[in-house]
Amino acid sequence: MSERIFVDREEVPVVVPARVLVELQEHARETHPEECCGLILGREKGLLERVVRCRNEMTRLHRQAPNEYARDGREGFHMNEADVLQAQKFADAEGWLVTGVYHSHADAGPYFSTLDQEFALQPGFPFPDAQHVVISVLEGLVKEVAAFARDASPAGFRGRLLSAEALE
Repeated sequence: MSERIFVDREEVPVVVPARVLVELQEHARETHPEECCGLILGREKGLLERVVRCRNEMTRLHRQAPNEYARDGREGFHMNEADVLQAQKFADAEGWLVTGVYHSHADAGPYFSTLDQEFALQPGFPFPDAQHVVISVLEGLVKEVAAFARDASPAGFRGRLLSAEALE
């Protein structure tokens, strides 16, 4: 496992609907200095079309069990399980797939950390084909948004910037 996987700036960006990029950025700004988190739905694998916000439970868990949860919401995320189940139930009922998992990095760049990789590769992870979107928030402003997808490289993931499709 790589320590950090960075965006390959030579790669073509992942294009998403403008409203998806705006929603991701708004959520990250609203929760800063804590990390935001949630799921992204798509009508088919690889498409990032609908943002579903989840509550970040990391600070609550850290306060309840600091030895077990050494980080708080400024340094990590733990999606509220009820939010995830509700999103999955909605996706199943409406014919959507969970195609992305997102979180922000407070005052850090859009890299895929060792913890992020462990999260994505844990046994039983319910969304193995999902892209992992990371929103970089520096001093309350979104700097960049990147998507990390599994691939056959030695790192196991590749990172590409996200950009919005042109408005019509």
